[in-house]
Amino acid sequence: MTPEILYVVTERTPSSGGLYTCGKLLSGGTRARMGRAGQSQARRIRWCAIRTVRLRDTVRMLHLRISSPAAQTDRVLALLESDTSVSALSVVRRASLRPPGDLVLADVAREGANVVIDGLRDLGVHQGGSLHVEHVTTWLSKDGYEAERRTPGSSADSVVWADVTQRAYEDSELNWTYGSFMTLATLIATIAIVLDSQILVIGAMVLGPEFGAVAALGVALVRRRTTLLRRATVTLVAGFAAAIALTTLFALAAKALGWITLGDVTGPRPGTDFIYFPDKWSFIVAVIAGAAGVLSVTSARTGGLSGVFISVTTVPAAGNIALGLAFGVGHEVWGSTLQLALNLSGMALAGWATLAVQQAVWARMSAKRVRMLGRLRHRGSKQPG
Repeated sequence: MTPEILYVVTERTPSSGGLYTCGKLLSGGTRARMGRAGQSQARRIRWCAIRTVRLRDTVRMLHLRISSPAAQTDRVLALLESDTSVSALSVVRRASLRPPGDLVLADVAREGANVVIDGLRDLGVHQGGSLHVEHVTTWLSKDGYEAERRTPGSSADSVVWADVTQRAYEDSELNWTYGSFMTLATLIATIAIVLDSQILVIGAMVLGPEFGAVAALGVALVRRRTTLLRRATVTLVAGFAAAIALTTLFALAAKALGWITLGDVTGPRPGTDFIYFPDKWSFIVAVIAGAAGVLSVTSARTGGLSGVFISVTTVPAAGNIALGLAFGVGHEVWGSTLQLALNLSGMALAGWATLAVQQAVWARMSAKRVRMLGRLRHRGSKQPG
């Protein structure tokens, strides 16, 4: 039997003015314990209770859309029907024109997505057809809620590795947009250093696109994707190198025009001198920020990324390297280079460690689910009929 779901809900209706109190919902149906409400209001109170439970619980659902070759559809359906994390399953025969076959739709609890997706990959769905994983932002389903309760783990903590890996490939692509954001952020950082403006430094930090490639390094190491590792490394090195080179040209032009002087670079800068004076706290903050950033990415809570961006000194260090090169100030070039290396290595190390821990935890969860599903299939095969 499904465990009891306990809740207390109150609702006042205009018709009777009564205060209705709902009791507890069991797997076999709904039982309402009412205060001053009559039995005729039972259905309304049940709906009130169920609706409130849906809104209070942090349940996350994924929607799978599968274009399956006709010869493969029955195996796909068998896999999805046997998984307890799947709450809704539909098939539209001969709906897919390319590849010729069927369209399969399924809702799956986020915690069970890895086992389902891995099973579909083992069937070769991604080779003969396609698999789309979509995040469902709003949904109402008693079956979906119970499927989430049956699945071990928490939906907020679960990691959908297919989603994380796909995002890592996208964020680590070296393209015109990435290079433009990196260069513009480094230019702003350079101006911030000249003006000794912490506000502009923060703006440059937020604008920098480098964290996606840094997180991709951790994903590549944990998931053993050598192509992704090489891609992310090239993107980081080439992106920073190009941004520093273009910003150096900008600083040389500003120097020739008299907009920036040597005193602006070597003079007292109490608001931004931390950029070229790295210490142990630079590395510690980078480690903490890297772990927080990876958790934001894997849990789909991107609100924490803004805090990561303004905690690390990568783009400001690149801007100061460009200034040092333009004015021949070697100690600032060296200090900023060390700052950049400490921050990147700290974030990459923390990202790898965080992802490694998450993979170890969810590997145990997935193994537990596989054993549970195996027992359920074994029991089902023993039943007559």
